[in-house]
Amino acid sequence: MIGVPGLSGNVAHFDVLGQRLRAPMQLVAVDLRGRGRSDCTGPGSYGWERHAVDVCAVATELGADRFSIVGQSMGGSVAMKAAELDGDRLVAIVLVDVAGRVDPGVGPVIASTLGRLGRTYDTEDAYLDDVLAAGLIDEWTPHWDAAHRYDLVEVDGRFRSRASTEAVAEDRAFTATQDPYVRWRYLSMPTLLVRATRELRPGSGLVVPADDRDAFVAAVPSAEVVEIDANHVTVNVHPDAMDAIEQFLRATAAVEG
Repeated sequence: MIGVPGLSGNVAHFDVLGQRLRAPMQLVAVDLRGRGRSDCTGPGSYGWERHAVDVCAVATELGADRFSIVGQSMGGSVAMKAAELDGDRLVAIVLVDVAGRVDPGVGPVIASTLGRLGRTYDTEDAYLDDVLAAGLIDEWTPHWDAAHRYDLVEVDGRFRSRASTEAVAEDRAFTATQDPYVRWRYLSMPTLLVRATRELRPGSGLVVPADDRDAFVAAVPSAEVVEIDANHVTVNVHPDAMDAIEQFLRATAAVEG
């Protein structure tokens, strides 16, 4: 299984799931280009298709003729693009809180959290304080501490996120050009939609609105949905989400085997 993080995420966001999965299953997470330890590749080199090609190339490099993808947020959009480009190789797809259009209030909340990507901080702890102040993580655990410290790099005695503001901006702009429903037609493989039922902030709405959830199930016969009492950020570590993803991947791997 290949884990694909969200817009400004990194491989450490998959630590909980990676530790949960047991042999013979193995999760390999990737830093998308312009994030984490992956290279920044310059203007015009981002977008879902470029990321999907990279993910499939990682699978090839690992010797996997067939594989599954667990994509969180934009990582799920990348997974659906991979289904379009190379769907015959995909055993299954897990979409972690992404399907079609988001409620109107979601975009401004996400945009407000991206400002820290262009800032520098005196210390690592100052950066973590800024993340916590956004109020999207209700319980700060060692997982969140490690995931956000992984994201930091020291430059001239100060600290900043490794995520490229240019890469993130280009991917956001690319998203705005896409029809979010056309990609559903390529999901012929078993697909699990993990839907967060808490708003990011009161009144912001949901990343997967109820009507899109229903439309998704109607349009994708291979899909099933599990709903999790978490928000878009924290759903990827919720125990119920981990249970559902593990059971789904184990079942599809057994059928594949």
